[in-house]
This record gives sequence, C-alpha cells and structure tokens, in this order.
Amino acid sequence: MPGYGGSSATSSGSRTNGMAIASLCCGIVGLFFLNIILGPLAIVFGAVARRRTAAGNGTGMATAGIILGVVDVVLWVVLLAVAANGGSGWYVGG
Repeated sequence: MPGYGGSSATSSGSRTNGMAIASLCCGIVGLFFLNIILGPLAIVFGAVARRRTAAGNGTGMATAGIILGVVDVVLWVVLLAVAANGGSGWYVGG
C-alpha cells in the first residue's frame, strides 16, 4: 500500500522562488486594490527574485510581477490625474 504524500511534485529538486510568487501576487492584487502600495512592492520583489534565482526557477513569474507592478503604478497615476481633473464626466443616466 503506497504511503500518503508521495507526490513527485513535492519531491522534485527545483522549487520556485518565493519572492517571484510574492511579486506576481502583489502585481495581480494591485490591479484591483491598493495599487500605489502593491505596485512598487511587486517591482521590488520581482527585482530581488530575478537576482536570486537561477534561470527557470521563477524568472518568468518575477518578470510578470515587475510588469504588473509597473502597470499598477501607471494605473494609479492615471486615476490620480482623473481625480485631480474633477472626475471623468462619464455620467450615464437620466
């Protein structure tokens, strides 16, 4: 009878860098909530992860986190510009 927890995925030697995962998560969540805080965090976590990791162990996630972090910051700047302009004037209704 085979034992529990004998998955080949958990016993493999290559693990994804935690900073790359944190960067990607901050970038995704930052699109919807607290983008001025989570955007720069995604950029920093992604940069640290790219320096620490070897090729293939999370560099794609770290790069995606950096890109999403930049998108978060740009989104915040656009929303700030719209709010400073007195709103968008996109009123739909009667």
